Amino acid sequence: MEADDNIPIANDMSIDSGEIDADSLFISGYMKLVRETDGFENPREATGRIVCANCQLANKPLDIEVPQAVLPDIVFEAIVRIPYDMNLKQVFANGKKVVRIPYDMNLKQVLANGHVPGKKYSEITFPILSLDPATNKDVHFLKYPIYVSGNKGRGQIYPDGTESNNMVYNAIAAGIVSKIIRKEKGEYEITITDALDGRQVVDIIPPGPKLRVSEGESIKLDQPLTSNLNVGGFGQGDAKIVLQDPLRVQGLLFFLASIVLAQIFLVLKKKQFEKVQVQNEFLDP
Repeated sequence: MEADDNIPIANDMSIDSGEIDADSLFISGYMKLVRETDGFENPREATGRIVCANCQLANKPLDIEVPQAVLPDIVFEAIVRIPYDMNLKQVFANGKKVVRIPYDMNLKQVLANGHVPGKKYSEITFPILSLDPATNKDVHFLKYPIYVSGNKGRGQIYPDGTESNNMVYNAIAAGIVSKIIRKEKGEYEITITDALDGRQVVDIIPPGPKLRVSEGESIKLDQPLTSNLNVGGFGQGDAKIVLQDPLRVQGLLFFLASIVLAQIFLVLKKKQFEKVQVQNEFLDP
């Protein structure tokens, strides 16, 4: 989840080197890989798209809910909802527990959260501490955006450009499938022979995907060789929140209270005038 560069919110969790476990180190290393290989110092591109979209080619819905306005120096909740189909199974899904660390130690307002099992975390609540303009001169009472994105399921492309096994593999040449060899680790070597000149090419399929072709079958260039195991996708959302000045709220309450009191006094004055008028009519001969 990402806030704007100057948004007055802060993570309520501090990262201590003694508390970072293997999952935290993996996420931290993955974020570093994204920054170094793709050059994304800021996770939000100029087009508004968040870098998570570069690893996940499919699209899935995602929603964020935040309060309309908050006061300074309080903790509020940002609720991220990720609709999840319980009947779908992701290849090699191994989410274990929640890990929240900064995307970059220089960007404390950007958090990376994962990997998490979808059945348990279809809704995630982020506690966020609003900052106080009284203690930070760079913070002002304005409206600020909050951006959130997420990948459901594993992506198809790693940050360094290599492909994962969670995608459809297409034939790199046209011809006849002359040989299919299954290796010890589960990967396949598919030999495709050109029907005209007999030239052979070998297509390597990593473990996981199921083959859709068999030996002796004639195939075309870019024809799918495997089934599509991807059940996830990329989702992105945003919301706006107002950092409200307490003096404005107090002023509004005082104004409303004064209006109510004025109405009460007006009614009382009217009743008093009516009583005086009745008494005058009664005393007149």
